[in-house]
Amino acid sequence: MKETLFFLADVALIFIGFFYGWKFIRNYSNYLLGLEWLVVGISATNFLVGSLFGGSHPETFLHVSYLLDAFSRSFGITLILVLGLMGVTHRYRPTALVDVGVFALATVAAIVLAPFHDDTLHVPVATFYLVMNLIATAFLAYFVKRLWDAGAKRIAGCTALVTAAGAFIALTYDFFPLPFDDADRSIFYTAALATWAAQGLVYFLAYRALHDHNVATGTQAHAEKPVNA
Repeated sequence: MKETLFFLADVALIFIGFFYGWKFIRNYSNYLLGLEWLVVGISATNFLVGSLFGGSHPETFLHVSYLLDAFSRSFGITLILVLGLMGVTHRYRPTALVDVGVFALATVAAIVLAPFHDDTLHVPVATFYLVMNLIATAFLAYFVKRLWDAGAKRIAGCTALVTAAGAFIALTYDFFPLPFDDADRSIFYTAALATWAAQGLVYFLAYRALHDHNVATGTQAHAEKPVNA
C-alpha cells in the first residue's frame, strides 16, 4: 500500500511539473515558473526511476536527486517562485538577463549544497533552506490576500492550505523527522511528493485566476498574451 501511494504521488508530481510548466511558458511566457516546474518534473522523474530501477547504480540517481533538490530548495521554489508570481502581483516582466541570472544562481547553489545532502543533519544548510522557504511563504501569504481581494476566495483558500502544508514539509524535512516513519522515510516522502504536486497545480490555478482578474480590470501587463489551451 505504501509503495502504491508513493508511486501515485510521484507520478502526479511528474505530470504536474511537466504539464503546467509547459503551460506557464506557452500560455503566459513565464519562463521563471515554467522552467522551475519543469525542473521539479525532472526531479520527480529521477526520483521515481531511481526508486524503481536504481538498485544496481543508486549513486547516480542519488547525486542527480541531491542536485535538483538543492536547486529547488535554495532558490527554485523560493526566489524563482516569488519573481515568477510577481508577474501577476506587480506586473513584473523580468529581462532575459534576470531569467538566466537567477537560474545560474540556483545552479551554483545546487552544486555547492548538494554534497551536504546525506544522513547527517547539517544545521547551517538546513537552516538556510528553511529560512528561504519561510521568506517565500511570507510572500505567498501576500499572494493569498491578493487572490482574496480579487474575489478568487476558493483558490485563495486552497493556496493558503498548500502553502501551509509546504511549510510543514520544509520544517520536518531536516529538523523533525516523523517518529513513526520507516528507515526509508516512505511516509514523509509520499506526503512531500503529494504536497509538492498540490502546490504545483494550485499555484498555476492561482496564477491564472489573478491574471484573468488583472486582464478584466485592465491592470495586466500587455506583454503577456495568454492562449487558450
